[in-house]
Amino acid sequence: MSDSMIVRAGVVGAGVFGGFHAAKYAADERAVLIGIYDPDLERARALAAKHGVRSFDTLAALIAACDALTVASPAVHHFEAAAASLASGRHVLVEKPVASSVEEARELIALAAAHGCVLQVGHQERFVFNAMGLFQIPSAPKRIIARRMGPPSERNLDVSVTLDLMIHDLDLAIALAGAAVTKVEGKVDKGRFGHPDIAEAVLTFENGCVAELSSSRVHHERDRKMRVEYAEGVVDVDFIAKSFENTTPFDLNPGFADTDMARDSLGANVKAFIAAVLDGAPVAVPGIAGLRALDAARAVDGARIYGS
Repeated sequence: MSDSMIVRAGVVGAGVFGGFHAAKYAADERAVLIGIYDPDLERARALAAKHGVRSFDTLAALIAACDALTVASPAVHHFEAAAASLASGRHVLVEKPVASSVEEARELIALAAAHGCVLQVGHQERFVFNAMGLFQIPSAPKRIIARRMGPPSERNLDVSVTLDLMIHDLDLAIALAGAAVTKVEGKVDKGRFGHPDIAEAVLTFENGCVAELSSSRVHHERDRKMRVEYAEGVVDVDFIAKSFENTTPFDLNPGFADTDMARDSLGANVKAFIAAVLDGAPVAVPGIAGLRALDAARAVDGARIYGS
């Protein structure tokens, strides 16, 4: 395979998700993992050594050595790394949320357009819904109800539960509704560390669809389900069991859980990113999708506090 058909990829962030992305690039025949950058140089060296690649002492040095980068650092640092990469003409796959603010997200989209770069966002659950066939249903839902709960964790405490967990369902609801959001109502708690741990939201869409979402990262167990109500019937999705019940006449894929897209949605996202970079394939989750989910999440974050 010629060098023009290989993407030289780097990973920014040597945490859990940085490790996942590094492994996907290392295993892909259309990519060469060049190296890792993390401000924690020891952690970067450990992940780089695992894959037999170089750890970089600066972000600029990694950018200079790559064609494309995954940004899997903490969310508050997404913009800095993604903007520097795009401004240097590098393609970027940034984990969700696309940035910390709507203004930053808009700037990333503008940078990608100005430099002719791919900007893709890590909303992995979209690949699960694609495997099911939900996005192919030729009817808009009337109502979407989702809950995404998890027990306390030390991860992602630099952001609210809306940017940590609910943003998955915000993205899915916006994509399923297929219309602009006209209203966002919400409630949040004060949280343990200055960011909400519990959130509820109601989104109203231009076409009349209503989405009712709830998320908690202080729940006693993992619970991740979505109910999508159509005029023709209902689809109930269990994300943890990777199963669904369907009373609509629409033909969904009952064996979706065994497809590569659903079994390894992060890997599917990386493969789609590589295809967008090398083949000019449509960007699976474009920056505008990340912006829309972030905009809704920030509206929820600004909602009233429980009990106030």
